Amino acid sequence: MANAYLQGAEISASQFLEIFHHYDKDGNGYIEGKELQNFIKELQHARKQAGLELTDQMRAFVEEYEKNDDVKMDITELAKILPTEENFFLFFRQQVKSCAEFMEAWRKYDADHSGYIESDELKNFLSDLLQRAKKTYDEQKLQDYTATMFKIFDSNNDGKLCLAEMARLLPEQENFLLKFQGVKMDTKEFNKIFDLYDKDRSGYVDENELDALLKDLCKIKKVLEISNLSTYKNAIMALSDGGKLYRAELALVLCAEEL
Repeated sequence: MANAYLQGAEISASQFLEIFHHYDKDGNGYIEGKELQNFIKELQHARKQAGLELTDQMRAFVEEYEKNDDVKMDITELAKILPTEENFFLFFRQQVKSCAEFMEAWRKYDADHSGYIESDELKNFLSDLLQRAKKTYDEQKLQDYTATMFKIFDSNNDGKLCLAEMARLLPEQENFLLKFQGVKMDTKEFNKIFDLYDKDRSGYVDENELDALLKDLCKIKKVLEISNLSTYKNAIMALSDGGKLYRAELALVLCAEEL
């Protein structure tokens, strides 16, 4: 059935998931090798059967595969290629336009302040985005979207999304957290840094203290760019409680381990 969905001019979220599972035979999270060869062959056949041309995205991927047959495709890349219903992946990506807006959303929807977005919290987030965009949906469609987004973003399959996983919703040029992956430190080092920059021992870092910390990180860590300092600062401060950035919130960005 999954290969028949490839004939559709529009593929629903649930059909999209079924297609991915069908071609990812070994369940390792990638369509690769023989799996990818079969996918491309059946995609081309299905589109021809339906009287449809390959889209520009499909054609570009096929050309890349023909140049390098070691290429592999994860679920995010599949979402960019297939004509998904209302292009749901790109739709949700377009609704969160900046990293600061994303961080504000994170703070709001991580309702229990666990440091993770769980299924019900993600469902509420997606529901609010759909309402804001005046998109019609029913409960089943919302469930399908939630399940699909979890499958796309939950890279370690633990049933919850950490900040870095959820940030993949952002366009790459807006995803400043990609830069911070090369900056993250262990718990001991993070606590030492936090205490160093919490100069007044208030138990939180304010905007000026964060500014000093980020300036020093930009000097030490070459992956961070001083020209983007205000972007980093505004996005991270969006996690704060009325301008007070507590240890647990800053750890979401700077600590590689759970506190």
